[in-house]
Amino acid sequence: MTVSLPLVLVLGFFAWAAIKFLGVRTWIVVLITLFGFWLSHTFLAPAIESGTRSGVSVVNGLHD
Repeated sequence: MTVSLPLVLVLGFFAWAAIKFLGVRTWIVVLITLFGFWLSHTFLAPAIESGTRSGVSVVNGLHD
C-alpha cells in the first residue's frame, strides 16, 4: 500500500514536533516559514525547486 503525503504536511509535523519536544519557540518557526515564503518569490526559487527535485529523486532512487 502506497501513501502519498504532501511535503507541507510532513514539514508541518516536524515543526509541531520541534515546538512540542525540542522546545523550539513558536516565533522562530514562524520566522523561518516567512523566510521560506518570501524566498520562493525571488530569482532563487527555480534553483531551489530544481535542487529539491534532484534530492527527492536521489532519495527515491529514480534516475533518468
